[in-house]
Amino acid sequence: MSLFTQKMKMLTAVVLDEYSDAVVKALLEEGVMDFVHISELDGEQAGRLSEHKSGTSVSAIDDLRVRCETLMKTGGISLPSISRSDLENLGTLDMSACRKMLDDLSSSLNSEREKQKNLNQRLISINEMLGYIKEKKMDYLDLRMGSIASGRSLDDFILRMTSLSAVIAEDGKGGLVSLSFRRDAQRVNDTMDKFGWTESASSDSKTGLEKASAALETRKADTEKDVSAILDEIAARIKKEETSLKKMWMLLRVSQLSEHVESFFSYTKNTTLFSGWVPADSAAEVESVILEASKGKCIVEWTEDSQLDRDKIPTSVSSAKVFAPFQKMVTNYGTVEYGSINPTPFTTIAYILMFMLMFADVGQGLVLLLIGIIGGHYYKKNPMAKDGLISRYLCSLLMFLGPASMVGGVLFGSYFGYSWLPALWFNYHAVVNGHAEGGLVQSVYDILGITIKFGIVVIYTGLILNWINLVRKKRWLELVFDKNGFVGGFMYAIGIYICYYFVDSGYRDFPPSALPYIAIAAALVMIVIKGPLYAMHKAKLTGHREKTGTVIVDTIMDFFVQVLEIFSSFLSNTLSFMRVAGLGIAHVSLMTAFEDMAQMTGNIFAYVLIMILGNVLVIAIEGLSAGIQSLRLNYYEFFTKYFTGNGIAYRPVSLKSRVVSG
Repeated sequence: MSLFTQKMKMLTAVVLDEYSDAVVKALLEEGVMDFVHISELDGEQAGRLSEHKSGTSVSAIDDLRVRCETLMKTGGISLPSISRSDLENLGTLDMSACRKMLDDLSSSLNSEREKQKNLNQRLISINEMLGYIKEKKMDYLDLRMGSIASGRSLDDFILRMTSLSAVIAEDGKGGLVSLSFRRDAQRVNDTMDKFGWTESASSDSKTGLEKASAALETRKADTEKDVSAILDEIAARIKKEETSLKKMWMLLRVSQLSEHVESFFSYTKNTTLFSGWVPADSAAEVESVILEASKGKCIVEWTEDSQLDRDKIPTSVSSAKVFAPFQKMVTNYGTVEYGSINPTPFTTIAYILMFMLMFADVGQGLVLLLIGIIGGHYYKKNPMAKDGLISRYLCSLLMFLGPASMVGGVLFGSYFGYSWLPALWFNYHAVVNGHAEGGLVQSVYDILGITIKFGIVVIYTGLILNWINLVRKKRWLELVFDKNGFVGGFMYAIGIYICYYFVDSGYRDFPPSALPYIAIAAALVMIVIKGPLYAMHKAKLTGHREKTGTVIVDTIMDFFVQVLEIFSSFLSNTLSFMRVAGLGIAHVSLMTAFEDMAQMTGNIFAYVLIMILGNVLVIAIEGLSAGIQSLRLNYYEFFTKYFTGNGIAYRPVSLKSRVVSG
């Protein structure tokens, strides 16, 4: 894992037209180039070049690809990976042939799909009727008991009534039971009249309803089997075309990606010109690939990142695959600026520590870990399965949070809410419940103090990371005078000293020495001179000097705003970490409450049941709360100190890309 974003280089290449297709396929296989339009680099040069004009509609290719994917999914055919040998042997795309094959295959399945549609409609009616019975909404149903005229076919009668979504069952006494929707009463009556239906003089509606319900359940099971058989038949027919469908999909996918890549190309009469960003450590390999594909008939030039505006350079962050859950947290917040610190390792450590302090229990952590392992195994075994309540992302995250919770449980001596083993640090349950014996942590206030100290460490870590970023960007004025620069960090340190002195004095006295107040005054003076220094720097860069009055007004306004932000934001950010203690205390309190309720029963079976249910509830509610609060602390208390999320995401185009980036 890299501590900083990956160093990027700009590639610009010119190749002969006859080799452009080979170069495109080679770059797709390499899959590390983020293409840019030439017009973004040199407007004057771009005016002399012509753009790529495709003879094939990209939307038409995409439409065929989606149709192909849908059929493959229906047939249980996984999407193939595309290798170099596939690229060489695929041939050219024939849109008409692809469309004809898909149309023919779809047409051959129409009859089966029509049967499936009818069966699904029957299932809907059956489930609706069963729902009314379960909810005792008999006003929507019509239950009748009787018999049909002798000589009339019972099979024909059942067939006609089934077409009306009615169910016919034998009542066990030689008669029949009819259950239908009241909305179909007119058609049902007409059918019954044709078959000479006679109502039973003595009928047991309760028994009749039971017979009808049983018949409905049987019909539902039979219908579901029929639907399953049709789906198997459809899948089998599609499976016969697996080889052709896979080849078609690869052709469509490569064509789609090629069209996307070539949309960035520009042309002269005989050459193709393209450009894009490549990670510096892949530059030599990319150049070699282009030279090989074009048989050396090309010109490749590289531009260092220092020669271009860093705001236009895409950001690539190199993180180990195992840290993907935390990388996603960072990505959801924003794209880090190019050349800045990679937030992923720091987010990983901070999030895990926060969760550990809020949800510390060996047994409950083990449950989270097992859920992550079982869920991850299920999704790995069923790669096409949709994410459920416990998603793929959550499973991978639980692989970290489970062990973190277990470590916290060992530190605080918590095992499914019990203190089965001595705590390595302090007994959380004993402290919260007022049973602490010895040690540095004696009360809830001591726990709050620990979390506030933890918050100070996190905030200062964010400030130091920000200072490193500013040094790398050579933004010296921000480094010294910004609220998250040296001035802000210095005032925060003085504020911490004054607050701790006040607390240690029993909330009676402030530091008697004048030194802290002199330091604060010096910091305020630095904030005042920030405005004129910024104005001078801007004048030096642009050659335009602001009026003296404007500078004075801006300085005064900026002074009040920045002082307010420093005092309010640092204070609120620090106190916000008390939620870490709050969640931990709530976790202990809930387990204590469940144990008290269990003991009140005086029954061992009830005791065990209550404790099991209590642990399940705590794992679900407290685990979710701890995860959300850990994320919130990272986003609002940690990221705001150093993370600038206005970077450009690095989006290379490769054969493995599921979605073509625009």
